[in-house]
Amino acid sequence: MLVPILLFCVGLVCLVKGGDWFVDGAVGIARRFHLPDLLIGATVVSIGTTLPEVMISASSALGGHGEIAYGNAIGSVICNAALVAAITIVFRPGKADAAALRLPVFFFFGAAVFYAAIAYTTGSFSRVVGVILLGVFLAYTAAQVAAARKTPQPDAQEQDQAPAGSLGLEILKLALEAGLIALGANLMVDNGILIAAALGVPESVIALTVVALGTSLPELATAITSLVKGHSALSLGNVIGANLFNLVLVSGVSVTLAPFGIPENAVIAGHNASLVLDLPVMFLVMVLLVVPPLLKGKLYRWQGVALLALYAGYCAIQFTL
Repeated sequence: MLVPILLFCVGLVCLVKGGDWFVDGAVGIARRFHLPDLLIGATVVSIGTTLPEVMISASSALGGHGEIAYGNAIGSVICNAALVAAITIVFRPGKADAAALRLPVFFFFGAAVFYAAIAYTTGSFSRVVGVILLGVFLAYTAAQVAAARKTPQPDAQEQDQAPAGSLGLEILKLALEAGLIALGANLMVDNGILIAAALGVPESVIALTVVALGTSLPELATAITSLVKGHSALSLGNVIGANLFNLVLVSGVSVTLAPFGIPENAVIAGHNASLVLDLPVMFLVMVLLVVPPLLKGKLYRWQGVALLALYAGYCAIQFTL
């Protein structure tokens, strides 16, 4: 039992650091070609920060463990909203840009309704569903790029600050960083399965809680660092965008590679636990997160407290199933 736990932790470190370095490297290459910062943020950084979840879910689906692929996507959405964003809101409530939220909120709930409709009506995700989800991802990215191009950019002098060094070396480093993420994903999946078996806990529970929290650590670390440095602004749109990517990119890639069904190894009152707990909680935390800023243009401390309480209760229920 000790060895799988240690290897799981090693995989988590590889995943987190590999993802961090990958984003830095990708941004460096993008700036070398003088891409605007807003465009980089809307595409390169967003995709890069979601790469750990993509690797985890794709590896799980290809290995025949659809429960982990499914649970990681849903669990990461819940964790990002009810833990990462909640912590920031509790300590730094304040104004939010309602206009900037409309696009990611529209795409997220559109994708979430489609995702839930498939889960409730068929109970399984086919390759066609995966392709549709990836299509939503491409549409959202295109919309973000279009919005970024309409936004005034910094002076040319600021944009010309491209990193020095060999482009070939940077690409090689990027490939090695992607390999580190893949290694971390495999270690976490393989040993997460062993830990789940040893504890008698369903794989989906490990994915919805431990794996989801692990892949959300970069976002959590960023939120805490921002608080320590005194940055009061919370980029809620980035959180919602990351959650959208968890649904359409993470799930889309996994389902397209290896279709799977929703987990059936846990029940609540005779019904599938995912249908009566996981999906409803996902919608609940996202509604609680976005409705006040959309209506009032503000984030309130009570929101953060309520989200943290929901997350604690959700995790407690998961480990009692």
